[in-house]
Amino acid sequence: MSLPLENPPDGGWGWLIVLSGFLANSLTYGILRSLGILFEELVEAFDASAAQVSWVTAIALATQQLASPVGTAASMRFGARPVVMLGALLSSLGVFWASFSTGLLQLYLTLGFLTGFGWALAFAPVMGTLSRYFSSRRSLAMGLALAGNGLSSFALSPLLRLLADSLAWRGALLATSALGLHLLICGALLRPLSLRGDLSHSGPGFDLGLFAERGFAAFSLGAALLAAGYFTPYVHLEPYGRAMGLGPYEAAAVVSAASLSDALARLLAGGLADRRLLSPARLLVLCSALTACSLLLFPLASSFADALGLALLYGTSAGSFATVAFGVLPEIVGVSRVVNATGLCLMAMSVGGLLGPPLSGFLRDLTGDFTASFLVGGSFVLCASGVFAALPSFCPGCCKDDGDPKARGTLGSVPSLLPSPLTSKCSQV
Repeated sequence: MSLPLENPPDGGWGWLIVLSGFLANSLTYGILRSLGILFEELVEAFDASAAQVSWVTAIALATQQLASPVGTAASMRFGARPVVMLGALLSSLGVFWASFSTGLLQLYLTLGFLTGFGWALAFAPVMGTLSRYFSSRRSLAMGLALAGNGLSSFALSPLLRLLADSLAWRGALLATSALGLHLLICGALLRPLSLRGDLSHSGPGFDLGLFAERGFAAFSLGAALLAAGYFTPYVHLEPYGRAMGLGPYEAAAVVSAASLSDALARLLAGGLADRRLLSPARLLVLCSALTACSLLLFPLASSFADALGLALLYGTSAGSFATVAFGVLPEIVGVSRVVNATGLCLMAMSVGGLLGPPLSGFLRDLTGDFTASFLVGGSFVLCASGVFAALPSFCPGCCKDDGDPKARGTLGSVPSLLPSPLTSKCSQV
């Protein structure tokens, strides 16, 4: 058995872990974000309302996020490789069974719960492992992996449209099931990494004490609020474009444009974040605020050019946010706790993920258009940007610690009324 490394290798086999992360993003969130292409077909096939069909995406997203601590705890106990490969099989099986559904309840159980649980076992362990392999180039590595989300959405949106037109929605889901099996490659690429300072994981693997730390508590709350509005365009953008009078392929092109700009922004944001031109906490606030603005402006779009421009703004800001968020989390909690923290943060996001899509669908049914859906989604994301501004590192002078995680403020701590000396460590969170 090899001795623990003093620091993350910042390369080497880590680049294959980046490839694993790229595939994991492509075959989880990339597929999830592309399912909106089948939205109208499912509404018509099951004679259901928009809110009822929206629950399919909401359940899949919420299950994936809520069960993420199960995936991270299992990976710390049994290793990431077998857990991710089991998740690949379960998620593919869920989409396969969904193609034979004759009622919405079957869709909820298969495409919602089973597929979402498989994604929970696959996604969080991969991203947590990736965080451990990099230090100085962590944001760049995260950007490369997270780009799979946008690039796969860019490719899958027109592909699912083509499959739905030629094979109907059932055939499109069968093809998606076969594609999802490639998550097995993600698990096969994972190699355990032992670092000095790693904690023993003989217990259940749930470090709920993280929620008592101010930085992680604020980060998790902001992520939960953001999740309530973040996926609104990927549920409603394609049908919104068709309601504007755009053709099916024009509407799919708008979704693809958002996905492509999302992917490119993740790459660029990774390099920018590593240069430390602006503190990561301030980048979080900036990106989430721009995401909120794009959502709030969508109801004003009246043409293909308007929708395309706002889709590009949304993709750029939302993609940048994802890279910065995954890059800053290890610096908030420390590398030794990042796998567990990733699962717990995704669990917190499940609250917003479960609320957002059904609420936006309900508002569409209630008002007859998409205006309220985008406005409410944008409001949630705007609130998230305000919460991120409460991170200790947003104002470098607000933190007295010198980099020791035990010295960081907790929810139960009482701040000193006396002036505290500025430190250079706080701004690095």
